[in-house]
Amino acid sequence: MSRIGKQPVVIPNGVTVTVTPDNVVTVKGSKGQLTKAMHKDIKIAVENNQVVVTRPSDDKNHRALHGLTRALINNMVTGVSEGFDKTLELVGVGYRVQLKGKKLTLSLGYSHPVEIDAVEGITYETPDANTIVVKGADKELVGAVAANIRKWREPEPYKGKGIKYKDEVIRRKEGKTGK
Repeated sequence: MSRIGKQPVVIPNGVTVTVTPDNVVTVKGSKGQLTKAMHKDIKIAVENNQVVVTRPSDDKNHRALHGLTRALINNMVTGVSEGFDKTLELVGVGYRVQLKGKKLTLSLGYSHPVEIDAVEGITYETPDANTIVVKGADKELVGAVAANIRKWREPEPYKGKGIKYKDEVIRRKEGKTGK
């Protein structure tokens, strides 16, 4: 039995979970609504304020889908009740960020400023000129948007300049040595 899959997902107050007969799960909460189609073989049931995920057999594919489905539903419930966020830091001389309306404007050492449009369901915050906080209800979307921002200037190993996640550790290399 899957250790993750057999645990029920507790539904907090203010969150509603509905499952259609063709395994489309809809979760509504204070932060929004998320909908995701799950695999048809996995059985999903909502009973007494919990979501229970079961699998039909011990087939290798069913075992893999069991824990995955439970984790996806748990992320949806957590997202609509608490939300997810990723913090990015800009490291480098002259690297800075500004929030203009819902659009991010990044100065990253290029000849032009980089503008990033807002994505539906995602909000940006800039507590200071070198920090970006990406917030949203969908964990997958928050991670994808943060990765796309980071892709504009990935941290380099010699000086550590670039856009990095707050908790990311950059492996540093030693530079050239003179004669």
